[in-house]
Amino acid sequence: MATAKKSGSGVLEKAVSRRRSSKHKEVPIVMDTKAVFTALYDVCEENAAFFSGATKGQSGDAAQRLVDAMTIIQEHARSLEPVISGFAAIYHHFDFDPHVPANGYRSLVKVVRCCLLHIIHKGRYISSNRRSIFFRASHNASEMEAYCSALCQLRALLYLAQRLLHDNSHGNLFFQEESGLSQSFLREYASMHKGCFYGRCVGFQFTPAIRPCLQSIAISLVAFGDNYKKHQSGIGVAASSFLTSGKYAIDPELRGQEYERITQNLDVHFWKTFWNVTETEVLSSLVSLTATTVKVNRALSVPPVAFDLPLAADPTRTVTLCPPAAHLGPGPVQMRLISHELREGQDSEKLLALCRSEGGPITISLGLKTKRSPPSPWLVLHFHGGGFVAQTSKSHEPYLRSWSHDLNAPVLSVDYSLAPEAPFPRALEECFYAYCWAIKNHNLLGWTGERVCLAGDSAGGNLCVTVSMRAAAHGVRMPDGIVAAYPATLLTVYASPSRLLSLMDPLLPLSVLSRCLSAYAGTDPQVEKQVEKVSTLSMVKRDASLLLRDFKQGASNWIHSLLDRGSADAVRKSVSEASLTSPHVDPPVPHEGSEYSLEKGTLRSQTCQDLGTHTNSTASNVQKNANHLSTTTANHNSIPDITMTPESKPEDVSFYLCKEVDPSMSEIFSSVAIPPPGGEEDPERPCEFPEGFEPLRSEQLAEMNVQSSPIVRNPYMSPLLAPDNMLKGLPPVHIVACHLDPMLDDSVMFAKRLQNIGQPVTLCVVDDLPHGFLSLSQLSRETREAANVCMERIKDVFTMKDPPPEMRKHRKLEQTNPKPSATKRDHTRLSEVTALEEEEGLSVTGGASVVEEAGLTGFYTPTNAEAEKILA
Repeated sequence: MATAKKSGSGVLEKAVSRRRSSKHKEVPIVMDTKAVFTALYDVCEENAAFFSGATKGQSGDAAQRLVDAMTIIQEHARSLEPVISGFAAIYHHFDFDPHVPANGYRSLVKVVRCCLLHIIHKGRYISSNRRSIFFRASHNASEMEAYCSALCQLRALLYLAQRLLHDNSHGNLFFQEESGLSQSFLREYASMHKGCFYGRCVGFQFTPAIRPCLQSIAISLVAFGDNYKKHQSGIGVAASSFLTSGKYAIDPELRGQEYERITQNLDVHFWKTFWNVTETEVLSSLVSLTATTVKVNRALSVPPVAFDLPLAADPTRTVTLCPPAAHLGPGPVQMRLISHELREGQDSEKLLALCRSEGGPITISLGLKTKRSPPSPWLVLHFHGGGFVAQTSKSHEPYLRSWSHDLNAPVLSVDYSLAPEAPFPRALEECFYAYCWAIKNHNLLGWTGERVCLAGDSAGGNLCVTVSMRAAAHGVRMPDGIVAAYPATLLTVYASPSRLLSLMDPLLPLSVLSRCLSAYAGTDPQVEKQVEKVSTLSMVKRDASLLLRDFKQGASNWIHSLLDRGSADAVRKSVSEASLTSPHVDPPVPHEGSEYSLEKGTLRSQTCQDLGTHTNSTASNVQKNANHLSTTTANHNSIPDITMTPESKPEDVSFYLCKEVDPSMSEIFSSVAIPPPGGEEDPERPCEFPEGFEPLRSEQLAEMNVQSSPIVRNPYMSPLLAPDNMLKGLPPVHIVACHLDPMLDDSVMFAKRLQNIGQPVTLCVVDDLPHGFLSLSQLSRETREAANVCMERIKDVFTMKDPPPEMRKHRKLEQTNPKPSATKRDHTRLSEVTALEEEEGLSVTGGASVVEEAGLTGFYTPTNAEAEKILA
């Protein structure tokens, strides 16, 4: 049997070894599917035979449970084996390029393999310890039953992936309709059992270093949900959650059941409250103790004042930038300036006048003897993630401090207004205003004004792209590059293989994701009910009585948890990263080779439906002089025509175009893809799975009130759906994605779109880490290294050579015709939203060749010991 080359443990070490050796190019090691299934059958049959004779003994009930679990696992495996082999033969056709093997189909296959390897590892543990007097048959039976349930649900997901393969165009990862197949997936998600992925199996697909953190998050979440709205003071919720968390630590099944209930039914305000726990003074102070020390860390509040910026095409002319006004009216934009060194301008009276108090000590070095470094030629403008509904720059401080230190450059992070109180396009308005303000006031930020890079994660990655699109449309200076970590580029409910992973993802369940996106779109505002104000003393008295009630049970639960944890640690050790090799390896991946229209007048404020369109439906006043353009305000009293809601024509978006399929490949695809099951179907509940199989169902259906609106297809909300001529104005884009992220296909398809139109783009995919790894950068070596990958991409933006003049040239965007389709609710919603500007956009002609990124991709490379441990 062939053995894998030793490369150490960790997500990124393989890429490091590739960079060290340029003479010997390593071939990614793929897992031997046949060997995995053979080992699984052997261990299950051997254990089933042993425990069949022990069913009449002292632990007869547990032994029978083990026999039943082993038998069912073999049944699932026999159905999965041909499906896994089929996907392994075709999933390379959906990669970004041969050097970046990543897409949702690969991710699904990898997760199934991880589950199988866990079962093999657990089965071998049982075989080695089943005769011991310390062997806990009931505990091990529960472990096997949990992974058996997980395997059943993964089998269902693979069936749904086969449906996607059947219905999608060749090479496309998204089903481009919100009805039909996408609705079927939503219906299945609402009814399928998910608790098994949040109990004993929580985070099994991720690197072992991050799994204890995910387990702690799950315990904290269910304990927090148990006390949500029971207490009116923050300390009451925190203390009561701590005391009641023990029962969830010692009972994984209860934890999984409660986690599923919370993720399916609680509103977006619960998630805002839980995700903002890290914003509290106590936790943020503890995090600051371990974070990199910086000399400047100031919260700024920039007043809503209009200002002028020169046009990039003609610096002798200017355009007036108005402050954000959508939904909330004009208001200040909140930012945070972080700098490892105190630089000239950062202690100026003008900047200090903008500082807002956070209740803590002033964190800026002042004094006559303080050495002030010269301004940096670089600036990082950061937009944080949080699903558009939660978190601020304070939650992201740890890695932002590290970036400022490692890059030796200031970081300006924007605390944009959050949904549902401030839905689209408020966040985009504020981020674009902050970008223009930073360019205008670079001398206050310790920046020379030379190079600026937009960086953001998740929702922040979306804002990086859309802010750049808006800068091109206004004709102002473009950023020098974009670094987007696991960005959300498609905010619709279109189904894709990676989005199927949201069924099991502990940090990004589909029901939570849909609530966040609906809040950002404004289709489901979910305004939080006002709570009657009471005195602090009354709240403390009320919370104290509840704490006393929970104290006895909480203390007992924690004692049991501590006693139980020691024996469980050895059992729960992961083998998810192990890969296997043999002469029967899977087939290898083949190596295939706007300028603002001066004639039309001023930029003007429109309603949200006019974003990205270039219509003449709304009049505006024109004010011209020799060197200046000024903006005017739209007539907010007029109700816009709902038919002007923009939907790009298929011919304008290469996302909709598919290549002709080779007849030989068509046969291979048809052998893997499956059509909808035939036969008579219940119109209210059509059958999605083959006859004889049904996934586990939930006792309570998830609330999936996803309302379709034209807004989510707006190019400034879903840049993946933007016309090609809008994307051609973007600067070089560097995307860092996660192999096991439900949003992976967003990154892959967006990178493909940019590549197809000749835009410079790189895609880097890290293994075995969850969505949001930047916020977990202090918890493990793997997450720190992944955060450093993002930092290196920012450095690439700063150190790249100046693009040729033709790349900086702007040209007018072509008109796109809107498609009339909307509902009365959309009409009311759109009429209330203050617009960005309707303008003639700018795009970049020419473009550099796509940079091929070969690092940090593929499956994890195992050590010899890890490979032999599974199949020895």
